[in-house]
Amino acid sequence: MAQANEILAEELSVDKDSLLGQWRNTAYNQNADQKWLEKFWSDYFQIEKNIYAQLLTNPDEVVKGTVKELAGRFNVDISVMVGFLDGINDSLIEKNPIETMTEDTEVNLGFDKTRLYQNMVDAKADWLYGLPEWDAIFDKETQHKLYLEQKKAGTVIKPKKIGRNDPCPCGSGKKYKKCHGLPGMPPLEGYYAN
Repeated sequence: MAQANEILAEELSVDKDSLLGQWRNTAYNQNADQKWLEKFWSDYFQIEKNIYAQLLTNPDEVVKGTVKELAGRFNVDISVMVGFLDGINDSLIEKNPIETMTEDTEVNLGFDKTRLYQNMVDAKADWLYGLPEWDAIFDKETQHKLYLEQKKAGTVIKPKKIGRNDPCPCGSGKKYKKCHGLPGMPPLEGYYAN
């Protein structure tokens, strides 16, 4: 729910009449019929998968053109291309002006391979980070390492709670209040006091 609220807040900051605003109004419309929205996203994810498969076959080529030209190149509607550009923008080496772009804006799809893979993991888009084209870019060990790094980056590690009368975790044998719990003593990493 928090992610949906973030998207809505970001959506409100974009001009509703811009290409990006029109895309987001359609894609994140909370008043739309649920079945229609599910079909919309299912269709979009398949198109997105096909575009990424094409891009990943030659990952060092920086695909450039206007929004309209790229839509034609990948055989998709302009609105779908705008959605794709919105999704890939954080993975690009040089970001596109997605908030202000028109059909005639020059854009590029030059992506950072590591960042793209990790952003796909972060989005839980297994249909994208599981594409077989990744195998020619990263070996399985590297893919697994990048996957774990991204998962760990989103994991909150809660520090351990220590009471004043508990043994100090530093191993001194003293109670915490007589050791690292004293004023002026450095805190112990990974622990917090009651």
